[in-house]
Amino acid sequence: MKTYSAKKGEITPKWYIVDLEGVVLGRAATKMAAVLRGKNKPTYTPNQDTGDFIIVVNASKMKLTGNKLEDKNYYWHTGYPGGLKNVSYSKLINRKPELIVSEAVKGMLPKSILGRKLLTKLKVFAGNEHPHAAQMPEVLNVA
Repeated sequence: MKTYSAKKGEITPKWYIVDLEGVVLGRAATKMAAVLRGKNKPTYTPNQDTGDFIIVVNASKMKLTGNKLEDKNYYWHTGYPGGLKNVSYSKLINRKPELIVSEAVKGMLPKSILGRKLLTKLKVFAGNEHPHAAQMPEVLNVA
């Protein structure tokens, strides 16, 4: 028996839509990362992009468990001396809820060129509206 390896032209990606209203962020991010990689398909190949596109709506209405709302911080560095910045989750959810979702999924993808390419297939929106209705996305249940 030979091992199957997917080729670039054989893959036809699907579009999924995920509603994060009232859904725990971490559990949803694990399922979204698996679909982005293509691990839900029998044609999964680790070194190829066999995944699907995901549209996330209502990112501002997701939940976190425990005390993460007050205790969790997001850090980044400006590149200048003493340029370490941080912002709490409660402030960031009001400013950029899309960043929270994309960073959670980014941490679950490979840290390589493939992982950066897979992250471009994730489309996150804070509200209920999105411009990808022409792709006819299917509903993906992550709850």
